[in-house]
Amino acid sequence: MTDPVNPVISARDLSVRIGGQLVLHDVNVDIAPGEIVTIVGPNGSGKSTFLRALIGAVPLASGRIEKSANLRIGYVPQKLAIDAGLPMTVNRFLSLPRRISAADTRAALARAGAAAFGERQMADLSGGQFQRVLLARALQERPQLLLLDEATQGLDQPGSAAFYTLIEDLRRDIGCAIVMVSHDLHVVMAASDRVICLNGHICCQGTPEIVASAPQYRALFGSGTKGALALYRHEHSHSHDHDHAHDHHEAKH
Repeated sequence: MTDPVNPVISARDLSVRIGGQLVLHDVNVDIAPGEIVTIVGPNGSGKSTFLRALIGAVPLASGRIEKSANLRIGYVPQKLAIDAGLPMTVNRFLSLPRRISAADTRAALARAGAAAFGERQMADLSGGQFQRVLLARALQERPQLLLLDEATQGLDQPGSAAFYTLIEDLRRDIGCAIVMVSHDLHVVMAASDRVICLNGHICCQGTPEIVASAPQYRALFGSGTKGALALYRHEHSHSHDHDHAHDHHEAKH
């Protein structure tokens, strides 16, 4: 599934300063095609800054970003403020800033589990529905690399689990690499091939089980995650019907 020899994107000795403060330093990461990577770390550890560095939204203090040729990137930001008083349908939102064909919009919404939302007003969407529309917007790029910054922030546990199931399905269906930043440690780690623990630099990385057992990880998050990770894996293997039922319930409200 993954090809570490030919990564889709790499960070080489990456450092970033914001307001004179060194937020990230000496970060080296390779993201392989089709790989699901989760970035975890405490608040202020540079997780969102790292994603923004990958898309070129923040200048580098040192180091470089290397991308495969003509790499298509989809990005779901942590927050997107839309004026609740501004009438805008989902379809109109997805056509900005450049016009997208109706067929491509429908296909992106369907992939994001939001096929019924096209004529809905953006201001009327629930939190989970809004996140799926943002995901659809990213999928319009037909990404080879999908970046998700706290995409389940504000969702309840069933909503988060349903979203991560969708992400796994997307990787299977379109084969894109996925890099996620999340606070949902138990849930998101179980959906990942690799976890990177970031706190200004890379503290540790590896499979979810390896990272959950690492002293550096436990120093930041405590020791309870490993058991919860195993519990979630068990629940997750039986949860697809529940997840789809939750999606259906949410879409009706």
